[in-house]
Amino acid sequence: MAIGFVSLVGAGPGDPELMTVKGLRRLREADVVVYDALMSTALLHECRPDAVLIDAGKRAGQHLLSQHAINALLVAQAGAGRAVVRLKGGDPYIFGRGGEEALALTAAGIAWEVVPGVSSISAVPAYAGIPITYRGIASSVAVVTGHEDSTRCVSTINWNALAQATDTLVILMGLGRLTAITAQLIAAGRPAHTPAALITHGTTAGQETLIGTLATIAEDSIRTHLTPPAMLVVGDVVRLHAELRWFDVLI
Repeated sequence: MAIGFVSLVGAGPGDPELMTVKGLRRLREADVVVYDALMSTALLHECRPDAVLIDAGKRAGQHLLSQHAINALLVAQAGAGRAVVRLKGGDPYIFGRGGEEALALTAAGIAWEVVPGVSSISAVPAYAGIPITYRGIASSVAVVTGHEDSTRCVSTINWNALAQATDTLVILMGLGRLTAITAQLIAAGRPAHTPAALITHGTTAGQETLIGTLATIAEDSIRTHLTPPAMLVVGDVVRLHAELRWFDVLI
């Protein structure tokens, strides 16, 4: 039996027009598409009419398929000789478990490739009018997940070091722990008055941007009932939002 091929494709941060040309080509060619929840379903209209579409539905705490089951599914579909696209929000290798899927495919002898996607790390702040670097203001950036592996008893994130190590902090998937995260950063020496922005549903028509400080942003988010997916940006670059905001003005 012929062995198929798997493309681990980044769907981008939410706006379907941010899909890469190569990713779109692979999507249109695919026999099977295994897709995540955090992506625009408009992209599925690009698939062939006869393509098999499988919802892997991965949101925090709400997984239709376990990671082990997804790995096995990719191996089985490609092993049956099919061209498979694993469509993942953002970029497959940035908090997307693409590396785990690639290792499973390698172990099974399945050929695969990675088609990088536009990451929310840069795209979401850009849509909110916040450049994460800016000459004279920020020349370093750290990216952190606010939602760690639930099987770990102890956090692997050194918040004490991160608090003052970089000009800009970008924290993904941290809405549920926002109070704890901001308190840790302040306790570790990041000034409480540091500008902070909480951006939800970035690059989509539902995008909302809440501006505050490290001391106020968690309480403000509770009061305004913001919902995930969300990103926290901490640093002086947030001050540029007032002048550089563009997307929410257009929509």
